Amino acid sequence: QIVLQRYLLLRWHTINPHTKVEAMGLHLQAVSQHSAVTPTAELTDWHAEYPPQGYQQPPPQGYGAPPPQGYPPQQYGAPPQGQYPPQQYPPQQGGYPPQQGYGAPPPQQGYGAPPPQQYGQPPYGSPAPPPQGGYGAPPPQAYGQPPPQQYGAPQAYVQPTPPSLGYGPSPNIQWDPTQDAEALRKAMKGFGTDEKTLTRVLATKDPLQIDVLRKGYNHRFGRDLIKDVKSEVSGWFETGLCAIIRGPLNQDVYLLYEAMSGPGTKEKVLNDVLLGRSNADMRAIKDTYHKTTHRTLEHDVKGDLSMKTERHFLMVLAANRAEESAPVIPQQIDHDVMELYKATEGKMGTDELLVCNILSQRSDAQISAIAHTYRQKFTRDLETVIKKEFSGHMEAALLQQLRTGTDKAMRDALLLEDAMAGAGTKDHLLTNRVVRVHWDRNHLQQVKGAYHHRFKTSLTNRIKGETSGDYEKLLVACCGEN
Repeated sequence: QIVLQRYLLLRWHTINPHTKVEAMGLHLQAVSQHSAVTPTAELTDWHAEYPPQGYQQPPPQGYGAPPPQGYPPQQYGAPPQGQYPPQQYPPQQGGYPPQQGYGAPPPQQGYGAPPPQQYGQPPYGSPAPPPQGGYGAPPPQAYGQPPPQQYGAPQAYVQPTPPSLGYGPSPNIQWDPTQDAEALRKAMKGFGTDEKTLTRVLATKDPLQIDVLRKGYNHRFGRDLIKDVKSEVSGWFETGLCAIIRGPLNQDVYLLYEAMSGPGTKEKVLNDVLLGRSNADMRAIKDTYHKTTHRTLEHDVKGDLSMKTERHFLMVLAANRAEESAPVIPQQIDHDVMELYKATEGKMGTDELLVCNILSQRSDAQISAIAHTYRQKFTRDLETVIKKEFSGHMEAALLQQLRTGTDKAMRDALLLEDAMAGAGTKDHLLTNRVVRVHWDRNHLQQVKGAYHHRFKTSLTNRIKGETSGDYEKLLVACCGEN
C-alpha cells in the first residue's frame, strides 16, 4: 500500500487533470482489495466478537421524528422507527428526568436537572444527524481483530453500554421518601385500605425512587412494604403493586424464578426478561439471581429448556453481544445477511443455531442493518423468513430479538396486544409487561404511539376494555393516564 501511495503521489503532477479522479479511484480500489479479509470459520463461532468498524447505523428516531438523513429508506414489513406520532404524556411528579430504557445509559444529570436525551437520539422533531462513515469506510478486519488505525489517529475504543436505570449500583439521589412512606402506611393502617393512594404513590416512581422508598418505609416503620401490601390487597392489583415495589431488577429475578419453578416453564416470561438485553443488564440479572437463589441462572435454564432452544438461551446468557457503541460495518453486515440466507432459504432444512448465534451476538444497530440489508438483497422481510423456517418457542424468541433491533416500541406494542388478544386476558403477562414498559417514560410514549399506529386504538382504552377495578386503575396509571 505504501509503495503504491508513493508512486501515485510522484506521478500525480504528471497526470492529466481529467484522469486524476480515475487514478485516485484505482488507488482506493487497490487498497480495499489488499486490505480485505477472507471470512473464516471464526465468523460463526458462538463467542466471536463484532469489532468496531465502518459506518454507524443511524440512531433509532423517536416516533414522529423525520427519518435519518443519508440512509436508504426502509422498505421491509414493519414501519421504520420514527414514523409514529408520540402520545402526549404528562410530566413526572417532582421534575425528575425521563427514565432510560433497557440497555440505555443512565442519566448523568442530577435529579431536577434538564432531562437527558435518549441514548443516541436527537430530541423529538429534530432532524437526525447523518450516519457516520457509510459505504466506502475503511475495510473491516476479521471478527475479533482490532480495527485498523486511521492515519495518525488512536485506535477506536468501544464504550461498554452502561446498565439500565435500576440495574447498576444505586446512586444517592436528592429525594426524600418520608412523605410517600407515611402516605403508604396511612393507606394500609387501621380499618380498610386506601387503594387510590397506593396506586398514586407507587405508579409514579422511577427505579431509583422505588428503591429509596422501599428502604425508607422499612427504616421508618420497621415493616416490609411488600408484606404490608400483600396483607391488604389481592389479585392482579396485588401482583402489579408488588412488581413495582420490587423494582425492575428484582422483579426480573422474581419472574425468572417463578417461571422455572414447579411443573412446566413459562416460555414467554423467559423471552420477556432475557432477550434483547444489554451485556451489563444481563450480568446484573445473573448476579442477582445467583445471590437470591444460590444457583446459577445457566444451571436452571439447562434444567428447564432442552436441545437447540437450550443452546439458544445459553448463547443469550453468555452476555457476549456487541456493544451499542460499536459501529456497523457494511461488509460484516453483508456477510451476516448471506449467512442467514444460506442457513434458511438458501438450503434444504434450517441451520437454527447459526441464526440464533447471529441474533444473540449482534447489537441492536447491527440487527437493524441486517434486517434492512436482507430486505434489499432478497426482497423479503427477515421476520417473514423466521416465521417460515421456525416454530414454537424458538420462533417467538428469534422474532423478539429481531424486533428489539428493528423497532423496540413496536415490539412492546405487539407484546402488550399479545397479552390481551384472544379469549381471556393473560393477566400475568399484561401486568408485568405494562410495569416493565412504565419504568422508561420516554419509551412508554413510543410504545403508545406504535400501538395506536398498529391497532388504531389507544393502549389505555384497550387496557380498560380488558381489566376492571383497582387493577385497571393501576395499569392505566402506569401508562401515565387517569
